[in-house]
Amino acid sequence: MASNTEKVSEEVKKISIEDDEDIVNPWDVVSSSDKGVDYSKLIKRFGSSEIDKELIDRMVKLTGKPPHHFLRRGIFFSHRDMHQILDLVEKKKGFYLYTGRGPSSESMHLGHLIPFMFTKWLQDTFDVPLVIQMTDDEKFLWKDLTIEETNKLAHENAKDIIACGFDKDKTFIFSDVEYISESTEFYKMMCKIQKLVTFNQVKGIFGFTDSDSIGKISFPAIQATPSFSSAFPQIFTGKKDVPCLIPCAIDQDPYFRMTRDVAPRLGLLKPALLHSTFFPALQGAHGKMSASDPNSSIFLTDSDEQIKTKINKYAFSGGMPTEEEHKKHGGDCDTDVSYQYLTFFMEDDDKLADIKARYSSGEMLTGELKQELITVLQNLVGEHRKTRADVTDNLVNEYMKSRKLKFDY
Repeated sequence: MASNTEKVSEEVKKISIEDDEDIVNPWDVVSSSDKGVDYSKLIKRFGSSEIDKELIDRMVKLTGKPPHHFLRRGIFFSHRDMHQILDLVEKKKGFYLYTGRGPSSESMHLGHLIPFMFTKWLQDTFDVPLVIQMTDDEKFLWKDLTIEETNKLAHENAKDIIACGFDKDKTFIFSDVEYISESTEFYKMMCKIQKLVTFNQVKGIFGFTDSDSIGKISFPAIQATPSFSSAFPQIFTGKKDVPCLIPCAIDQDPYFRMTRDVAPRLGLLKPALLHSTFFPALQGAHGKMSASDPNSSIFLTDSDEQIKTKINKYAFSGGMPTEEEHKKHGGDCDTDVSYQYLTFFMEDDDKLADIKARYSSGEMLTGELKQELITVLQNLVGEHRKTRADVTDNLVNEYMKSRKLKFDY
C-alpha cells in the first residue's frame, strides 16, 4: 500500500485538463472554438461548483450591497466552498483574501486587472485583509530573465496593483524573493507542503518532465503557502485557523487543488476559491491575453492612440464581411472581441444590452462597436495611468513592509 505522501486523491488526479477541444493549465490556455473555453465543461471536469443565483443572492443579503458586474455576468463563474465563507460572515467571523501576480513584464495588461478589480470589491464589501504574492521567483525559473530583473518587475507591477485602490492598512504585498528569506514561518509551511507532495504527483498535476529544473518542480508549494494564515504570524498574531478566500482565473486552480488536497494532512483549513473566465486576446477567444505578445494585449501604460490602433487593427470582429451582409444578418457577440471586452469593463447593464441588441440585429456596425470600446478603455486606462503616476517607490515599500494589518480576529 502506498504511503500517505504517495497517495493521490481523486481531487488532485483531475487537475490538468487537456481534451479534444480545450487546453487549460497554468501555462497554456487554448480553445478550438471561436467562442473560447467551454466553462460548463471545466466546472464538471475540475469538480468545482457554479456561482449560481442562490449564491449571489446570499452574498447580497449578507452584505447589503449589490453584486459586482463580474458576478452578474458570469465572469466569475465557479467556486469552491464559498458558502462556507458566507457562513463565517453570517456568524460575524473573519477571513482573509489571497491573490497574486507573476511579474514577467514592466507593465500589466487589461487581463491582469480582472482579479485585482474583483479582489478590491471583495475587500471593500467584506472589510477583510488581503495578501498579494508577487512570484518573482517563478518568473525567474520560467522566463529568460535574471532574478534581479524579476524582482525589479515585482516592484513595478506592485505600482499597478496599488493603483487599483487597495486599503494600505489592510493589504500586504510581498515578493517571494524578499519575504521568504525573512519569514521563518512562511519557509516552515513551505517545507511542510513540499514534504507531502511527491515528484510523481507534480508531474501528473502540472505536466513536469524529467528535463524540468528542480526549481520548477518545487515551486507549486511556494504558491500554495499563502493559503494558510500561519505563514503570516505578523498579520494574524500566530493564528493558524483563519480561513482564506482566493479569487483567481481558473487556470490557477491546479495549484490550489493541490493545496486543498494537502491541507487536511497538515491539520489546516482548505482555502476557498472564486474562479474567473479568461480575458481573451485581441485576436479572439482561442487564447487568453498574453504579456509576451504586445499585439494581443492592451497594456495599462498604452497611450490613447495605441489603444485606438490596437482595437481597430487587431480586435477580432464578429461582424459580417460586408456592410450590406452585416445589416442583413447582424454580428455575433459571442465571438466579437470588442463586445466581449465591454462585458468586462462597461458597468451599465442597460447600455450593454442595447449595444448587444443593435449589433446582433445589424443596426450597429463593427466600427461603431469598436469606437464604444475605445472610449471605455481610453477612460479606464487613462485614469489608471494618472493614479499609477502618483504611486512612489516609498509607497510601494509601505505596502510591502511586513507588519500587522488593521484587522482583529
